[in-house]
Amino acid sequence: MTHDSELYPADRLDRARAAAVAAGYDALLVSPGPDLRYLTGYDAQPLERLTCLVVPADGGAFLVAPQLEVPAAEASPVGGLGVEIAGWAETEDPFALVASRLTAGARRVAVDNHMWAEKVLGFRAALPGVEQGLAGDVLRELRMRKSPAEVAALRRAGAAIDRVHARMADWLRAGRTERAVARDIAEAILAEGHARVDFVIVASGPNGASPHHEVSDRIIQAGDPVVVDIGGTMPDGYCSDSTRTYAVGRAPDDFLDYYHVLLRAQTAQTAAVKPGVTAEVLDAIGRDIIETAGYGKHFIHRTGHGIGLETHEEPYIVAGSTLPLEPGMAFSVEPGIYLPGRHGARIEDIVVCTETGGERLNLTGRDLALL
Repeated sequence: MTHDSELYPADRLDRARAAAVAAGYDALLVSPGPDLRYLTGYDAQPLERLTCLVVPADGGAFLVAPQLEVPAAEASPVGGLGVEIAGWAETEDPFALVASRLTAGARRVAVDNHMWAEKVLGFRAALPGVEQGLAGDVLRELRMRKSPAEVAALRRAGAAIDRVHARMADWLRAGRTERAVARDIAEAILAEGHARVDFVIVASGPNGASPHHEVSDRIIQAGDPVVVDIGGTMPDGYCSDSTRTYAVGRAPDDFLDYYHVLLRAQTAQTAAVKPGVTAEVLDAIGRDIIETAGYGKHFIHRTGHGIGLETHEEPYIVAGSTLPLEPGMAFSVEPGIYLPGRHGARIEDIVVCTETGGERLNLTGRDLALL
């Protein structure tokens, strides 16, 4: 198992500070969420009381936390980073505390993208005249290039969700409802090592034409194609996400026709991953195959999204993005074809760009699984 010091190294704070300075910010203000965990390893609870990591451009980082949360902060990886923990009492104003410790000449601060509006407005009142920007504009450049330890964490997450897909025949069969199957899958996601279930999509028959279908009480029928998209968060904070499409018995001929097109497109896209290929080119490789086969209007979303401490993060594999892939970037490759009122299909793997190509982190078969 990778140690916290490998997944959450101390030099991240220095790199974040340097990136903030380069972007013209006097401080980063990071509230509980994936950015705070990325920088410190601390999986803090988002509360009405303010918890905020402050990374000044010209001084050491410090964590402002409610006094009752200080023991949890000290027990987290923050305790080993040399970050000062400044506890505040119930009658104190934590926003004023942060303001008092920032350089008097501060003109621009970057606030966490996930910071609650009431906290953003609290800082606006405590720092009058100070311009606010988004910390994500600074931190995304660090977060979307995964370290070897992060790739190893994503590899473990991919293997864990693969083990769930490998058991699908235990649960997915005619006569059961989508909801009942989803309950079994959710239990298995936890049993296979995840700390949290993030989503379970079981979309049978016509429901498969909705990419983000919510599970329902529809009874799965013989011959139904079923899209199963599942993911969770591992104890170390890194996420899994994988989609496979199954057929309960003999699937309709028109479905089989386009499933083979989809498989060809997804296989071509995963094989094309390498440094220098742009996100829009990777999207186009699969989209062109699907369009040539006559299903272009039924591929209604981007090819993929980055993954790490969030299921959806940079980089996004989408038309219009000229971002070149670099080693360490991890993202989904998940083209889909959806025929409203009939059925749909999606195949999704997490892929990491390496120095020489791409590594698929989901290794269950991509051929249509007949159950």
